[in-house]
Amino acid sequence: MNHNIMKKGIVFLLPALFALQVSQAQLLKKLNKALNNGTSTSQSSSGNTATNVTESEAGAGIKEALAKGVSSGIAMLSKKDGFFGNEAYKMFLPEDAVKIERTLRSIGLGSQVDKAILQINRAAEGAVSHAAPIFTDAIKQMTVTDALKLVTGGNNSVTDYFKSKTTDQLTAAFAPSVKGALDSTSATKYYTDIVNTYNKLPTTINKVNPDLQQYVTARAVTALFDRISKEEENIRQNPAARTTDLLKKVFSKS
Repeated sequence: MNHNIMKKGIVFLLPALFALQVSQAQLLKKLNKALNNGTSTSQSSSGNTATNVTESEAGAGIKEALAKGVSSGIAMLSKKDGFFGNEAYKMFLPEDAVKIERTLRSIGLGSQVDKAILQINRAAEGAVSHAAPIFTDAIKQMTVTDALKLVTGGNNSVTDYFKSKTTDQLTAAFAPSVKGALDSTSATKYYTDIVNTYNKLPTTINKVNPDLQQYVTARAVTALFDRISKEEENIRQNPAARTTDLLKKVFSKS
């Protein structure tokens, strides 16, 4: 997915980094509208379960649950400190760069490392704000062949299915947004500075320069899937989380 495709989805984007955030409810409404555009509203009479959920309803319910998870994840992670202030999602240096951190802190250059870590997290927060149209497109392309099976599956069966089918394409589509965010927040500069400082030390034998874009992209996508899974589990376990008639019908216990 190129930048032109992303621009076509601009109505879904949260404002630029640190600008006013679109509420979760507003984002969910836009995501659902996008999912429903061009889709048939007719209901299949086959495939009824004990709760009389049709295959068509099951498919729509799965997509709505995913959209709810995406909107919740984006609203949470794209705000300031969505990554940096969250112990579960905060990013540190890539694993291959841990030796850089240890070495620079030991010689009194910890502040440089801290600046790099902060801006890496700021970049992730900014990049996630561009994820809505990418995830929406992936949700729209999901097949509903296994819809009824997924509806009655485990707490995270829908998320796991979505993850297995879309992770590679989502990562590829998300990467340009991450690169732009890394550059715009100066994360790339701070990270390059500490890498260059480390590589110039006389004690450095093996030069290090891990792929920062790939690292942040993978961590951001993982964080979004984690939020989707938590929202799915909440919808399944908590009736109050089923905020529409469709969710109530599809995910209610038989």
